[in-house]
Amino acid sequence: MCFSPGADAIVGTVVAGVGIDALRHVREKDEIPLASIPLVLGLHQLTETFVWLGLRGEVAESIERAAMGAYLVVAFSVLPVLIPTAVGLVERSRYRRWVIFGCGTVGAIVAAAFTIALGQGPINVAIDGHHIAYYVESLDQSGGPLTAFYVLATCGALLASSHRDLELMGALNLAAVPILAALTMSGFASLWCFWAAIVSVVIAAHLRRTQWRATVVPESRRMPTRV
Repeated sequence: MCFSPGADAIVGTVVAGVGIDALRHVREKDEIPLASIPLVLGLHQLTETFVWLGLRGEVAESIERAAMGAYLVVAFSVLPVLIPTAVGLVERSRYRRWVIFGCGTVGAIVAAAFTIALGQGPINVAIDGHHIAYYVESLDQSGGPLTAFYVLATCGALLASSHRDLELMGALNLAAVPILAALTMSGFASLWCFWAAIVSVVIAAHLRRTQWRATVVPESRRMPTRV
């Protein structure tokens, strides 16, 4: 979990490196959003490093607030749209694509609601044991339902994929949700994003495997599309 700024920095650097590798294995332009997810999540964790340091008084408050704003915008406004869109663009099954883009619609609504809430504020952030707790006052009443729809949009899109690697990523993220929610709601965004960054390496493995299959495995021996 996010025990320290060092943990965020290490995970962020490693995952960002994996993300760069994922982008190197893109074969088609529709794969670019998917390949960008590990890089986005890696940089996301690096951003939270500066939130930690600011709360410890080791960097200027202005840097801390800028990092906090960037972190929350990516977590709440970007990811619930990016993940379903990226998964949908590489989906081969028409039926599954509709399901995934349905999740994307939910994600867009959730992202809009979260963005409005972030704009209304106020936003408080604090170190709470081994993680950072983010508290948005305007989400007092709606935070729980919005989080549930957030999970539906992101994990649901991955689980609906016909690609087993992406389905696995969705399952791993979904399995972590009840555990993290039971541990802390105020720290859910920090802990879940940390976990999502780690399991996003599955995307790089998926793109490597896809590239290998496209160049080595004959068309007649490839697995059929799951419907």
